[in-house]
Amino acid sequence: MFKGMLKATVFATTMALATGAFYTPAFAEVVYNRGNSADPESLDPHKTSTVYEAHILRDLFEGLVMQDKDANLIPGAAESWTVSDDGTVYTFKLRKGAVWSDGSPVTADDFVYSFRRLEDPATGAEYASMLYVVKNGEAVNTGKAKPEELGVKAVDPETFEVTLNAPTPYFLEMLTHQSSYPVNKAAIEKLGADWIKPGNLVSNGAYTLAEFVPNDHIKLVKNAKFHDADSVKIDTVNYIPTEDRSTAIKRFEAGELDSNDDIPTEQMADLKSKFGDQLRIGPYLGTYYYSIKTDKAPWDNVELRNAISMAIDRDFIAEKVWQNSMLPGYSMVPPGIEGYTSAVAKFADMSQIDREDEAKKVLEKLGYTPEKPLKMEIRYNTSENHKNTAVAIQEQLKPLGVEVTLLNTDTKTHYSFLEQKGDYDVARAGWIADYKDPETFLGISRKASGNNYSNFNNPKFEELMDKAAAAGGNPAERMKDLSEAERVLIDDVGQIPILYYSYKNLVSPKIHGFDENVMDVHPTRFISKD
Repeated sequence: MFKGMLKATVFATTMALATGAFYTPAFAEVVYNRGNSADPESLDPHKTSTVYEAHILRDLFEGLVMQDKDANLIPGAAESWTVSDDGTVYTFKLRKGAVWSDGSPVTADDFVYSFRRLEDPATGAEYASMLYVVKNGEAVNTGKAKPEELGVKAVDPETFEVTLNAPTPYFLEMLTHQSSYPVNKAAIEKLGADWIKPGNLVSNGAYTLAEFVPNDHIKLVKNAKFHDADSVKIDTVNYIPTEDRSTAIKRFEAGELDSNDDIPTEQMADLKSKFGDQLRIGPYLGTYYYSIKTDKAPWDNVELRNAISMAIDRDFIAEKVWQNSMLPGYSMVPPGIEGYTSAVAKFADMSQIDREDEAKKVLEKLGYTPEKPLKMEIRYNTSENHKNTAVAIQEQLKPLGVEVTLLNTDTKTHYSFLEQKGDYDVARAGWIADYKDPETFLGISRKASGNNYSNFNNPKFEELMDKAAAAGGNPAERMKDLSEAERVLIDDVGQIPILYYSYKNLVSPKIHGFDENVMDVHPTRFISKD
């Protein structure tokens, strides 16, 4: 997307560094230069899908509920809420006197508009399925009902009511996701797609958008109209894309970055030695996986998909490529969710040699040998870690009769291609929990999900997911249904799980409030800097 701007951007970035264009604080202004793995594809909460965007949107907007520095649920735009006895009706009381950054009041109508916009098929929201738990959510999104029929209403300007299809234990956790944040109707109707540009974007969070220079920085400034502005310590936060992890390390060491959210794992030992406790590593609810086109020959053959998955040496990748900063993964749902037992691949307990032998037999049966190889392309987004993972898999599959080519694009281009259902064989992807529930990892493989890059479609899987949703009032039964659904997904190889994530943050000792948690959530409003 920014190919033509690359040289100019590098030059601009170099000049900014040389002159201190946005890194040097003015007077007593507190500036936080925050490394962010990639630029956002959009700053429209209803048109985003990645954690790179979530970090920024969490600062710009405030949903009904939010997460604190420990990823615990806290009141957001709603100061309180009640739930009906049957668990299907949520009534939110909005903060009195809360306003948008332009001074207009935040009302229940804003949330009605925003929820309807998310589900409106005209919006093209990848995360529309997030609100399928709301009455008529799926029907609206699939054009079978009008947006006005969605189960939301403004009881009065300060009271917002949501009616669900069935009890949904994780509903409040879902509302911490950026797709449920409110957007400003007046700004969108006046400016159209330009409403997200600096000077146009109207937000209700702790910060407002001041600048957006692609491939360089996004500057947010403290929102004086935010209801808790007095407790916000950082005046300006610059989100700086750091796809080149090695360069990011140098910038962190030079003090140009106060934190960064990833590291080149091949440098792990050196970085531990150099930075000590500034390098923070810990468990993170996320799965690193390969999406595989299940509706395209020859990948529509489940035997072939399973053979490829079976042949991948996850232990080698975790140990040698990721330097034990990741764990081998055999399920879409990572461990660590209370009350849930993940369904792992049936070959997980086999030795790697036995797996490779079995995979080779399947490939030979299907007519693929080193002399007549299967052609397979792996797409991945820019990162040394992703490249090294793809190269390792390329080498692992070659002796089995699979000729792998690699295609690298920048992160925005990569995910935009996947979201638009582009044609490919296998593509690197990752899923970080939107909320602490197995559904967030399984829902991306549902037929209607915008994140179903594989185009996976299995009626039994859909049936079990529906059954789990209907069992919301019985947590144990619901978890059992979800585990059975995952079993179908894993056996049918709808996706290829490879690793379980850990967070890998570099944080300067000057930064406080950047506390570790399994969601790796760090809202700037809770951070301070010496």
